[in-house]
Amino acid sequence: MQQYNSIKAKYPGALLLFRVGDFYETFGEDAIKAAGILGIVQTKRGNGTESETALAGFPHHSLETYLPKLVRAGCRVAICDQLEDPKQTKTIVKRGVTELITPGVSYSDNIVHQKSNNYLASIYIEKSVVGVSFLDISTGEFLVAQGSVNYIDKLLQGFKPTEVIMPRKQSKEFLEHFGPSYYTYFLDEWPYSGDYANETLLKHFEVNSFKGFGIDRMPIGIVAAGVALHYLNETEHRNLQHISNISRIEEDRYMWLDRFTIRNLELIGSANENAITLSDVLDETASPMGARLLKRWIVMPLKDRKSIQERLNVVDYFYQNQDLREQLIQEIKQVGDLERLISKIGLLKANPREIIQLKRSLYATEKLKELTNIAESEALRMISEQLNACTIIREKIEQTIQAEPPVLLNKGNVIADGVDADLDKLRKIAFGGKGYLVEIQRREAEATGIPSLKIAFNNVFGYYLEVTNTHKDKVPESWIRKQTLVNAERYITEELKEYEEQILGAEEKIQVIENRIYGELLVSIAEYIKPIQLNAQLIAKLDVLLNFATIAQKNYYTKPDISDLKIIDIKGGRHPVIERNLPIGEDYITNDTYLDPESQQIIIITGPNMAGKSALLRQTGLIVLMAQIGSFVPAKEAHIGLVDKIFTRVGASDNLSSGESTFMVEMNETASIMNNLSDRSLILLDEIGRGTSTYDGISIAWAIAEFLHNHPSARAKTLFATHYHELNELNNSMPRIKNYNVTVKEVNNKVIFLRKLVPGGSEHSFGIHVAKLAGMPSKLVGRASEILKRLEQERTGGEQIKDSMRKIQKQAHQLQMFAIDDPVLEKIRDMLNNLDVNTLTPVEALMKLDEIQRVLKS
Repeated sequence: MQQYNSIKAKYPGALLLFRVGDFYETFGEDAIKAAGILGIVQTKRGNGTESETALAGFPHHSLETYLPKLVRAGCRVAICDQLEDPKQTKTIVKRGVTELITPGVSYSDNIVHQKSNNYLASIYIEKSVVGVSFLDISTGEFLVAQGSVNYIDKLLQGFKPTEVIMPRKQSKEFLEHFGPSYYTYFLDEWPYSGDYANETLLKHFEVNSFKGFGIDRMPIGIVAAGVALHYLNETEHRNLQHISNISRIEEDRYMWLDRFTIRNLELIGSANENAITLSDVLDETASPMGARLLKRWIVMPLKDRKSIQERLNVVDYFYQNQDLREQLIQEIKQVGDLERLISKIGLLKANPREIIQLKRSLYATEKLKELTNIAESEALRMISEQLNACTIIREKIEQTIQAEPPVLLNKGNVIADGVDADLDKLRKIAFGGKGYLVEIQRREAEATGIPSLKIAFNNVFGYYLEVTNTHKDKVPESWIRKQTLVNAERYITEELKEYEEQILGAEEKIQVIENRIYGELLVSIAEYIKPIQLNAQLIAKLDVLLNFATIAQKNYYTKPDISDLKIIDIKGGRHPVIERNLPIGEDYITNDTYLDPESQQIIIITGPNMAGKSALLRQTGLIVLMAQIGSFVPAKEAHIGLVDKIFTRVGASDNLSSGESTFMVEMNETASIMNNLSDRSLILLDEIGRGTSTYDGISIAWAIAEFLHNHPSARAKTLFATHYHELNELNNSMPRIKNYNVTVKEVNNKVIFLRKLVPGGSEHSFGIHVAKLAGMPSKLVGRASEILKRLEQERTGGEQIKDSMRKIQKQAHQLQMFAIDDPVLEKIRDMLNNLDVNTLTPVEALMKLDEIQRVLKS
């Protein structure tokens, strides 16, 4: 326990798994926590004494089962192993922490999600500039950026790190800027001071400056990145040769998607349970690394026309050449998760089966190289040139490792025959021993003339010769008697003892030799980390582009036309996610959208609830985004002038935990849009102002539309869905605002949603029909219809609406608490009015209630 306490003190805040024999044990608070998370039995040691402590443990071979549960529960787990063989020491076994696993520093297949990156984000704030780095230890990706709070917020939303580290004194500032939704860990100040972080990075990459990485003008980002590497070192991860590169996130290369847009368009995640996101619809990739790259592309669409066109051309080529596409997909499936596989080799944590998977991946890479080389596409031939089959290391794996090795190295029979002469000799002794024993038995039986001679083994004195009493007088003098039985006697010989020592020593020696050869092989493969990582990146890219072609063919998407013009012209557009969820046999009703800064900059869309206004807004945003990640789009035709920012204000959501109402959230999001406009922005506004009173809401919505129309430098293309039909008046005074509505048909007092966008405003919301469809009581729906009729008859201005409501309220006796002509209720009203609530005691209140009850009964 003294040893445990001294190790535990070095890792405060971590749950310590302490290896004792064949078990990992936890003690005290750790045991209580582990038992609760893992559902294992919690016991006590030192029961009833002062040193009584809680205890919970599990077998060491179950680590891969229990560890992921602890990490996913947000625990930092320190694994403390025995550092020496208990047989070799007479004192307490030396122990030490071999690994500290946190949510952001994990590479085990059971902890990290196959199709998602597992980023550790490191944040450093200096005045108004924020530096950030994203590091995935499971893939070796290392990215760095610096910029404004808004920009870093957008990156955090897109990269979704599983852990964020920062200086302790900046925790409050981080919370104010980025909210409480991240798993955070605070570090001491010293790694952030001086040149420590710079030197850590330079030393790791063995360079003199950061110019080669293009990050030399990001001093605050460099500090964040240096501390990320320092943190890996602190968590006992020191074999990091797979982190071979660091690159900057180029802000000017990617479309701006703010945090609200990523959330509102449900690109990679959704607040709604069981919701299907855009990445779910677009992901039919053949490898986990392709799925991870696709997510990155979705949250970082390009805004460089040439790069987008290159992607679209490759997708088009695959679309036309189905046979080649299918061949490539089959080979990529064989490659598997090459990115994480080579990272495990860098960490020296790969098992023998994973090495065989690497060999298969390299064979598949060679086939991919051949197939892309014969393609009639320059982009594919460039990929072919860069792919490296690494034949030398592949052949070395083939020669060194058995074709089907066990998962664990200590199970033996991992290294192939013919690799090491000593190993082959020891295997012959250890596993070919039976033949040798039969040979001894035959030889000795002939020499002594004892036909019934037997050789056997027991744990007391090893191998022995057994002779029945009938032949015991034929036993040579050189044999040593060890045991007398009723019918026989047992002997040993010098030859048998020597052979026994050879066999028992052989198994241990085999293990040592196999470990050595396997370790040397891992080091040899590690020299190929960079080319294999490049293979992984190229194959992931190939996978995503093949996937786009497959999805396009399956879902009838078309190739968009990307231009430098400032128009958006979509004909027959569809919402990719809603379309996927439609019942079988039901067609999606398509819509056209046209926006340009000269004639139709802002479209005001009115129409009933449930008619599809929000779907139309979202589908326009998604079609533009899909086009700019290089995908075909769900439309008959799409001409997309490059968009540099997509802003959305869709749906109501309270942020009550931060003390913000629906309206406050709405205004925050809208303010962010108004302050960051550009000439190539696309803005999608849904129901602005509905979180406040009708007149406030109309005023704000009207002012926003005017602001966007009259902006001096940025004619941002805007779709504005609203229930405020008053906004239809705007097109009379503002030439670039046009009115459209989503059509419905009313038949026999029932409403049919046609979901078609047509020019002109709408005057009717059909909200009561929607309430009826939702299952509201018919009495309530009927009453709402009466109120609506009266309001529509008398609606000529704000005061008249209020007067009408007063009249309607007077009619509705059943909605009032007291009818004025009831004397009993008048008496009760007077009693309540005469009460002074501020001085009333609880007992007096009860007595007053009792008095009121008696009045009612009388």
